[in-house]
Amino acid sequence: MKKIAFVFSNAPHGTTFGKEGIDAVLATSSILKKITLFFIGDGIFQLLKSYKPERILTRDYTSLFSILSLYEIKNFYCCKLSLLERGFNFDTKFILQVHILNPYFLRLKLEDHDAIINF
Repeated sequence: MKKIAFVFSNAPHGTTFGKEGIDAVLATSSILKKITLFFIGDGIFQLLKSYKPERILTRDYTSLFSILSLYEIKNFYCCKLSLLERGFNFDTKFILQVHILNPYFLRLKLEDHDAIINF
């Protein structure tokens, strides 16, 4: 069975990439069970619990991340360097329970997948 990595590297509401990404994850989960999500760069903002999309008059799709366990998707990784560069730390409250890895180990995890899809 193929292993698919979905990489979220864009902020949640500047583009449609985040919403399209979560839709792709949910659609793919009906076919494949080995799905992993990676959050790098501005993609880490997808994980923030304190995000308030109503302040910019947009719909909150990030709450969909919290139901991924119902689809048996349980592997979530976040780039440690991306967190630190954006002023966050390990105590930040996230929507998902993510494993925080330095870029080297994150790349090793990514290389273990058959396909990588970036949003």
